[in-house]
Amino acid sequence: MKKGISIWSFPTQSLKESFILAADAGFEGVEVALDEGAGEIRLDSTESQLLDVKRKANDCGIELYSVASGLYWSYFLNDEDKVVRTKAQDIVKKQLETAAILGADTILVIPGCVNAEFAAPGKIMDYETCYNRSLESLMKVKQYAEEYKVSIGLENVWNKFLLSPVEMRDFIDKVGSDWVGSYLDVGNTLANGYPEHWISTLGKRIKKVHFKDYRVEAGGLHGFVDLLAGDVNYPAVMQALNEVGYDGWVTAEMIPNYKYHSETIIYNTSNSMDRILGRK
Repeated sequence: MKKGISIWSFPTQSLKESFILAADAGFEGVEVALDEGAGEIRLDSTESQLLDVKRKANDCGIELYSVASGLYWSYFLNDEDKVVRTKAQDIVKKQLETAAILGADTILVIPGCVNAEFAAPGKIMDYETCYNRSLESLMKVKQYAEEYKVSIGLENVWNKFLLSPVEMRDFIDKVGSDWVGSYLDVGNTLANGYPEHWISTLGKRIKKVHFKDYRVEAGGLHGFVDLLAGDVNYPAVMQALNEVGYDGWVTAEMIPNYKYHSETIIYNTSNSMDRILGRK
């Protein structure tokens, strides 16, 4: 497996500075993110601008293998408003195009949202309506994944939607494309399950994996802790990944401390991932 880290794990700085830090800490790649109007990778970024980002990563010895986006917390694929749903679908298309230019083979997409208390606390949608609209949106965009040869990875997040590995598996199968699968976040599963169960059920549908850790007793967003400091059974996770034949990227997604010793988190995370992966 290859060791990567999310761009969201870094303090606010240029992409090149983040790439340099990632390489120095021992990471092989970085998962970048598509923004709306800020940053170096935006909805309006041109091909030449994106190729410049790719060159900066190459110069640092960093691979760009995945493109995430936080925009799906503002533009839901299942939104009540058809205009917003169309906007979300357009974001998927731009993400796929961006990934293809950068040389990434996967994008991270939030499939839909019944409710997200931290993003839109008053916005609640009927579960079945959410399911049907999300499925409809993904059926519309899967052709672009096939054209760009870039996979759509649906992340399990705290959206009160697709709450079990069986449901996620069946939803992916209904979309019906080899280019649409799971972006499995092992830390997020602890809200109502166990990551090793998700892995065994999703199997070959897993496109990418997020490494996080979570302390169940703490609860809420405060439960997310440094790798190996929480309740994720990483030996079981690794055994399950090996059993299903997963040998792709594993991506650390950490919450940076923007005030104190932000860079230390990057180095500590790299060391913990080496332990998990059996490199040390």
